[in-house]
Amino acid sequence: MSVNDEIYNSYLRKLGSAARNSSLRTALERAIESYRRNRDEAFKLYPYVERKASKLRKIKKNSLLRIEELIKQTRDVVEDLKGNFYMAENAYKALEYVKSVVKGAETVVKSKSLTMEELNINSELERIGCKVFETDLGEFIIQQLKSKPMHLLSPAIHIPREKVAKLLSKITGKKLPAEIPILVKEVRNYLRQKFVEADVGLTGANAVVAETGSVFIIENEGNARLVSGLPEKHIVVAGIEKVIPTLSDAMLLVEVVTRYANYKAPTYVSIVSGPSKTGDIEKKIVYGAHGPKEFHLVLLDNGRKEMAKDPVYRQALYCLRCGGCLYECPVYSLVSGYFGHVYMGGIGAILTRFLLGGLEKAAPIAYTCTLCGRCKKHCPMEIDVPEMMLKLREEIVGKGMVPFKLKENLKNATGVNTD
Repeated sequence: MSVNDEIYNSYLRKLGSAARNSSLRTALERAIESYRRNRDEAFKLYPYVERKASKLRKIKKNSLLRIEELIKQTRDVVEDLKGNFYMAENAYKALEYVKSVVKGAETVVKSKSLTMEELNINSELERIGCKVFETDLGEFIIQQLKSKPMHLLSPAIHIPREKVAKLLSKITGKKLPAEIPILVKEVRNYLRQKFVEADVGLTGANAVVAETGSVFIIENEGNARLVSGLPEKHIVVAGIEKVIPTLSDAMLLVEVVTRYANYKAPTYVSIVSGPSKTGDIEKKIVYGAHGPKEFHLVLLDNGRKEMAKDPVYRQALYCLRCGGCLYECPVYSLVSGYFGHVYMGGIGAILTRFLLGGLEKAAPIAYTCTLCGRCKKHCPMEIDVPEMMLKLREEIVGKGMVPFKLKENLKNATGVNTD
């Protein structure tokens, strides 16, 4: 049996187990129903959002075509504002840079970031002696359960309230009811002191603005604002696809991603441009006022530049991480984030191929997609996942990497021999 077949068989076992999980089904049904209701309400209030999404797609496309220029512009402005800039060629180099900044820190607080999942950052920081706390509610639950995120925006979507109550009862030593407001309050109380104690805050970014070196962070809970504002060091790790030219482009992104993520408006939009500073004494600028003394922006390539060169695969980098495609995916509605690796859904196969292990790990995901096109229909960037998926499958076939079990199943079902 080849390594490819082992990966595929293991993947199938996980899918089968997830499909039979009644608790998972309950959680998904509740979440999908709520998402669709909230999204439809937002679209009724803001019917022009589709027009704005089309404008944003053009901005994202043009930004990727001139990405080297925008990266240089970002670097120059960040450094001029007394921030630190690092362009990481791959995940290993990004991780090493972060570790060099974090070294000696006891407590690290972190807000939700899929990009940092490429670095396996939590376990690596724990290995050098840091206590790492996820502060997004869903990520906190996942971390405590030692599980994996199952959605871009709602990582604990697969965990029903009853299981959360059991987990938090164990952590707090209290007998907690399965009432969501009470559970949220308990997590708030538990994490409050962690923000104050933390030496370093780690965040991702929804957008990075080249003209001002600004990082946009969109959230509802308020944890990312505390993570980026209270510790002495703030480190941002973002993929190069997050870089766009202007502040007005970033504000357009905020508006579009919010409505497609099923919110009328985000509770918080933080715009961070370097370390904190003050000029209130004789107009002399001093860095390190009430907020962080150090600001570090790490832009990550890790295969993105290669992807951006291909006119078909490039579309995957337009993704805003709104998560709408997953809620509408017939496969995801059965098995949640088990349909994927770190990145989920059909688009996750493309991102896995370039960012997380190549064709071998991408193949199982590629052959799970039904090519139904519902993801494209509900995507603000109109990303054509079926088109990308067909190209990816052609690559897999061309390299002779179609899993044996898949070929065997096809032969049994259709009589067609694919050898």
